[in-house]
Amino acid sequence: MTFQVNKDDGLFYRQTLFDQARRVVIKVGSAVLTNDDGLDYSIITTIARQVSFLQSTGREVILVSSGAVAAGRKRLGIVKTPHEELKVKQALAATGQGLLMQDYEQAFADLNQPVAQVLLTHGDLSSRERYLNVRNTVLTLFQFGVVPIINENDTVSAEELRFSDNDTLGALMTNMIGADMFIILTDVDSLYTGNPSEDATARPIYTVARITKEIEKMAGHSTSSLGTGGMMAKIRAAKMVAACGGCSFIGPGKHPEILQALFSGELVGTFFLPGTGKMNRRKHWIAYVLKPQGMLVVDNGARRALVEQGRSLLPSGITEVRGSFPLGAPVHCLDGEGQVIAAGLSNYSSSDLEKIKGRKTCEIVDLLGRKEHDEVIHRDNLVLMGREGLPARTSQDEPVAS
Repeated sequence: MTFQVNKDDGLFYRQTLFDQARRVVIKVGSAVLTNDDGLDYSIITTIARQVSFLQSTGREVILVSSGAVAAGRKRLGIVKTPHEELKVKQALAATGQGLLMQDYEQAFADLNQPVAQVLLTHGDLSSRERYLNVRNTVLTLFQFGVVPIINENDTVSAEELRFSDNDTLGALMTNMIGADMFIILTDVDSLYTGNPSEDATARPIYTVARITKEIEKMAGHSTSSLGTGGMMAKIRAAKMVAACGGCSFIGPGKHPEILQALFSGELVGTFFLPGTGKMNRRKHWIAYVLKPQGMLVVDNGARRALVEQGRSLLPSGITEVRGSFPLGAPVHCLDGEGQVIAAGLSNYSSSDLEKIKGRKTCEIVDLLGRKEHDEVIHRDNLVLMGREGLPARTSQDEPVAS
């Protein structure tokens, strides 16, 4: 099959990338950290020991941890309902986050490894200044030899400002700090070609060279009893990391020595090879972190200019403005079929764009009484998107830069 590499080659690629990885992000899901009695302290101590092992090899490690809501639910005896209100989840997170960090602090303290808690909302990353502040804080913690333990600040996150799951948060952190590897520890052994409980011919996939539609369909064969992500979210997170030149791993978090096994070359779980090239960090922020506040529908000429020629978006190519947004807002560009072809930052507000759409740049002053920019979206603030809503690789991508 074209979606996976030769087994021997896969082992070589895996081991090479594990050996070269100096900065690692590890995400641990609720299904790994909890049992019927709430938080499983034996698992937490195992994770702490393995993370400390990686630290001792000279690597820098971030731990993205779920488990706060599940811990709070057990402590308060709240039964999960199909349509649980956000305020209930926030209350559970507020109760459980302290329990989670208490266990982590104790487990790491026994190993003489300092840790720090970092709680984030999507708003912390959608502001460029705050995004860079978060990055600088994490890098400074690395300098102090501290392991950052990161979780979404569920207690204050509004629905529209959520990351949706910690797999996405982990992928964003991986790309933000330029980590080499994103490890997702879950209660599923690996990605399978079919449902092992129903298909006797189903087999694990050890190495994925490129995430295709076929791979994404396989995500439906693996399910988890806890958490919000699911295998599809993990596949999407791996695709996000690959687009920025990193590799990912999905595998069994309850394996007693999972990290040592991985870094020593044991064939376990599913490994995703990095994509070609690395996306500029600013463009990563535009493409992955920012949520669009509006849409700009463009004509075929503008589509060709953006996709084939790597040019900026001019007002003459815009046929429709959707939504209400201010100057500088993140927007998506759609073609005539409604396909997202680009994401970018608009130099004009929606009200101004309604006046200048379809017009030449030389007319902007007459229409608005001023002209700050010729371009609606400059190519430096624009990222092409693939058929699946993820950034497309182009020859225009710049090398990594802050």
